[in-house]
Amino acid sequence: MAEMPTPCLAADEFQHRLLRWFDQYGRHDLPWQSPRSAYRVWVSEIMLQQTQVATVIPYFERFMERFPTLEALACAPQDEVLHLWTGLGYYARARNLHKAAQLALAEHGGELPTQSVDMLMTLPGIGRSTAGAIIAQSTGQQAAILDGNVKRSLTRLHAVAGWPGQPAVERALWALAEYFTPTTRLADYTQAVMDFGATLCKRSKPECPICPFNDVCRACAQGEPQRFPESKPKKVTPTRETLMLMLQDPQGRVWLEQRPPSGLWGGLWSLPQFERHGELNHWLEDNVVAARRLAPLPAFTHTFSHFKLLITPQPVSCERLAGVRENGLWYDVHQPPALGLAAPVKSLLSQLAPFDLDPAPGPAR
Repeated sequence: MAEMPTPCLAADEFQHRLLRWFDQYGRHDLPWQSPRSAYRVWVSEIMLQQTQVATVIPYFERFMERFPTLEALACAPQDEVLHLWTGLGYYARARNLHKAAQLALAEHGGELPTQSVDMLMTLPGIGRSTAGAIIAQSTGQQAAILDGNVKRSLTRLHAVAGWPGQPAVERALWALAEYFTPTTRLADYTQAVMDFGATLCKRSKPECPICPFNDVCRACAQGEPQRFPESKPKKVTPTRETLMLMLQDPQGRVWLEQRPPSGLWGGLWSLPQFERHGELNHWLEDNVVAARRLAPLPAFTHTFSHFKLLITPQPVSCERLAGVRENGLWYDVHQPPALGLAAPVKSLLSQLAPFDLDPAPGPAR
């Protein structure tokens, strides 16, 4: 606790104000709140990483319909899991969710090990804050969380200097999070502290005049709440380029190949990619019968968290493939199979024939 900034309020007063606000203005009808189980909370927490609630809800409902239990998820093929994740992005989340379910089935009797935060963190994709959220909401045990919304709120309330990703700053915020976490109403408190940051202490337009903490908020007292938290030092975002081969056979089917299990779009199905036209030409010579190149489609940019990808789609028609390629399949755009597709690939395929992969992304909150 030595690294903890002086709290803006005593813990019991902070909890009282927050829960009083939550009881009146918080979100009480989210689909993972009823019934509330460790499995449902876990899936929702993974989906909510880097994704807004309004977007997650239809994905969560579709996911629960297909995988109502941890065992159902563990026993499903990865392609089906990724298919239901298509459009949510950050696909490593889905792969880790699937792996964690399989481990829980094999090593913990088909249940999440919610005895402690440390136990939960042994499963892939579950960090300290996610483990705390699962335990607090599903078991009522005392466990703190520190997601992006909570970091922002605590940073502003205490005018904590520095980027929250720095180890010293993060330790200080964890100390505050643990100090304020109560021993009762854990599920409500956890949802409340997330709702507070998501709906009131927002990133760009915090609603300070109606905030239950505006009399003790140090950032508000300084007159510049939006200065907190400080931004991560900026780096130039690099741009990479790729050619995406849109190879179609006489039936109009498109050739797709499955990406390696890890790395960019790991496990998803994608159009073949090449860095240079020469590489694409050699691939066509070796693998395609009667290839006919068409004019390239307009290039477009797909943005990742750490780089931008400039994609140039290259349509090619052919009679057939030369030989058998085990890592791919002909994709019928009129009767699409249930596969996990990289987002730009889904967009390109939709230009060939109108189709939709449920669930569609919801509107931003």
